[in-house]
Amino acid sequence: MSDKASQARTAILKVLSELEGHPAGAARISERLASCGVTLQPRTVRFYLLQLDREGLTSFISRRKGRMITPAGREELGRANVLEKVGFVQAKVDTLSYRMSLNVESGDGELITNVALLKNQDISRAFAELKPVFERNLGMGDRLCIVPSSASFAGHTIPGGYTGIGTICSVTLNGVLLAAGIPITSRFGGLVEMRSNRPVRFTELIEYAGTTADPLEMYIRAGMTRVRECVKTGNGIIGASFREIPSLAMDQASLIFKKMEKLDLGGVLTIGRPGQPLLDVPVAEGRTGFVVMGGLNPIAAIMEAGIACTFGSLSGLEPYTRFARLAVIFRHYMNSLR
Repeated sequence: MSDKASQARTAILKVLSELEGHPAGAARISERLASCGVTLQPRTVRFYLLQLDREGLTSFISRRKGRMITPAGREELGRANVLEKVGFVQAKVDTLSYRMSLNVESGDGELITNVALLKNQDISRAFAELKPVFERNLGMGDRLCIVPSSASFAGHTIPGGYTGIGTICSVTLNGVLLAAGIPITSRFGGLVEMRSNRPVRFTELIEYAGTTADPLEMYIRAGMTRVRECVKTGNGIIGASFREIPSLAMDQASLIFKKMEKLDLGGVLTIGRPGQPLLDVPVAEGRTGFVVMGGLNPIAAIMEAGIACTFGSLSGLEPYTRFARLAVIFRHYMNSLR
């Protein structure tokens, strides 16, 4: 089997695995692959699915619903050459940044979102955790989207009995800068120690170009964040990412950051000086580093509270207009309970 065929099969299995037990057809799989930077036409996907069916790695459900990954398929995915996956996150960051269309002048266009799934009965508790995180400005901006069961969001269909929560991914900032002609490098995803509501240092760092999974997702699932503690005391551990741009573009970038804040999309935690280390992270000559809040920090608080939740970063693109301020969403939700 060629390396290209092997990579395609692995990518298809990964998509089916990420659907959390929900079947998908070739067209939907092709769309999900495209959002990750992998181009396979539905007809080609069907060809590989027939192979995977014969090997017992996928299971045909119906023409309408499509296929599901089998336990054997999950084992195969786990054995797939890990080197093929290195840089997968960086590729996804670059692809979504390029495809994003948000106009910071008008608020028109799409931005990049993360998606979390919670059981309907847990939404009230989740709101109680989300509210103070946004009030402390520990997320990416002050907007989110609540998606009811069976509705579509970022290429996902929310399953019955669940509610989706869409938060704005910090990679949205990459897309905005890229559209303005400013080259940006996402170097690290990590955890930042906060003291008295100020960033002190990175306690953990993972390079985007050398990882097979989103760093902040891994930290949250490992229970390494302390977002709730930061909300209560100003001291804690939050998710953040380290980015660089050419120092000559910093004035233009600062104006863009202000425009994003007017759209409730502010998320820059701290900005360094040209060519100087920032939070002990070295920066090359002619470059300026800055740290951006993790868009998944609100979800981290939910997880820290012991509320069951499945989530993923870089989930896809959604119009900015689907997102509203938390205070507005919370008021509408409480009114619906009366």
